[in-house]
Amino acid sequence: MTSSLDQLSAGTLDWLGANLDHFDPYAADAGTATHHQAKAVLELALLCHCSPRPGGSRDERLDGATALLRKLWQRPEFPRLFDAHPPSAPTYGLAYAALAPDGIDDSACRATLGRLAPDFLSPAGKSPLKRMEIRFYADKAGADHTIEPYAELVGQSPLVTLTAAAPGSAATGNVVTGSAATGNVVTGGVVTGGVVTGGVAPLTDSEGYSLTHAAFFLGDYGRTTTGLAGDALAHARDLVRRMLDHCVGQDRWDLAAELVITQFSLGLDPLRTPSGAAAVECLVRAQRSDGAIPGRSAALMASRSAQAGTFFRKAYHTTLVTALMTLVLSSGRPSWHRD
Repeated sequence: MTSSLDQLSAGTLDWLGANLDHFDPYAADAGTATHHQAKAVLELALLCHCSPRPGGSRDERLDGATALLRKLWQRPEFPRLFDAHPPSAPTYGLAYAALAPDGIDDSACRATLGRLAPDFLSPAGKSPLKRMEIRFYADKAGADHTIEPYAELVGQSPLVTLTAAAPGSAATGNVVTGSAATGNVVTGGVVTGGVVTGGVAPLTDSEGYSLTHAAFFLGDYGRTTTGLAGDALAHARDLVRRMLDHCVGQDRWDLAAELVITQFSLGLDPLRTPSGAAAVECLVRAQRSDGAIPGRSAALMASRSAQAGTFFRKAYHTTLVTALMTLVLSSGRPSWHRD
């Protein structure tokens, strides 16, 4: 592990471990939480699920998080929290069953699966990305479904179907003030040497996230090949590179961390690509002394005077994704990886 990656890993995992009370919906001050508690817990569960890498051991720095998850998964009332988010409740329930800690009584998980509507586990009326997500969690949960195989979904995935916007001319009317390292905001085009050099993002925000999530579901966070090859693989790698360069220039920390994981999932070593290495250094500059990444971007970061709950709401997701990125990159390259 490089010194930069080691710094990111140690800091983010330490901060997450020190803030487990904010994840716990039943902690003493949970009634004042300003974040979606069920979503935060499921993201923590995904981090722990992805922590043991092929041929690697479990990361002991996540012992506290694992203990919290084991406690929550054995509370039969916990899945009721999903009902607070009706559009997401079926997906949350499926992920809850898929990410259950090993060795627990799975009665609540099986009951939650039993409450899913049969048509939720079918491809009817769902986008290719949604079908990938359902299959990803249903397979891990051992749930019966009728979603088509990944081999049939990969050609319909955003990794293949998205096209980058044509490069634009130099942006006008954009303001550059300071940098992420000093807590100031970069607004507008990509910054090169303090100058705005381009204001057109290769993809929209939603397209960028669909790109990363498709790679996560198809490649199981780098554990297996996405199924892309030839021109399709080259196209996906180029999309990721262009979007990653844009995110680094804009201090878009959350999406940058996800795109680095995507590079790994596409068979690259991000630390050996200019865009991946720049993204890691961008995240190092953003990291606070307590280990947190203070928001999804420099523009959306929490202020230094924010109350603890407000800071957690803004910081936890990007800090967690960055921790996941460090665990993926430090896990070693599986045998299917090719440059």
